[in-house]
Amino acid sequence: MLFDRHAKAVYRYVAQRLGDQVADDVMSETFLVAFERRSSFDLEVGDARPWLLGIATRLMRKHARVEAVAWKGMSADLAARIAPDFIEQVGSRIDAERLTRRLGNALRRLSEADRDTLLLYAWGDLNYASIAAAMRVPVGTVRSRLNRARRQLRRAAGLGTLEQETEHGRTDTAPQHS
Repeated sequence: MLFDRHAKAVYRYVAQRLGDQVADDVMSETFLVAFERRSSFDLEVGDARPWLLGIATRLMRKHARVEAVAWKGMSADLAARIAPDFIEQVGSRIDAERLTRRLGNALRRLSEADRDTLLLYAWGDLNYASIAAAMRVPVGTVRSRLNRARRQLRRAAGLGTLEQETEHGRTDTAPQHS
């Protein structure tokens, strides 16, 4: 039942991080680890997705070299999606390529914990409390990591003003001070 309910979410999260070729293996291993550690799951929590994505995140660390290759592949994929050259689009294309390269480099320079937290939020579609559960850290640590990652990415993107963050369509039910 746990597999049926969460396999697609785990697969999608891993595939976005490491690519399809590794996602099946990591997803399978995630559920194997979850089965082996089922006695450690807090049944009062209810939603197993943060727990499973936390396991998947730790397993992906074993595939660090594959992740680096995936980042290079992602950059190539983004470059391939750029429309054919038209004279009026050349400047925008060059700017986009530079920005993509800067953001890719900035993502690689993030600490492992900051990058995992950011990607659990962006690609895992978890709220702060769920990320905290997945990473086994307090909600305040999640807030700090996301703030730090956002600042570094804004700086890499050349955005001078730090706008106030919005909910980005997700309801964050975590208390402000945990």
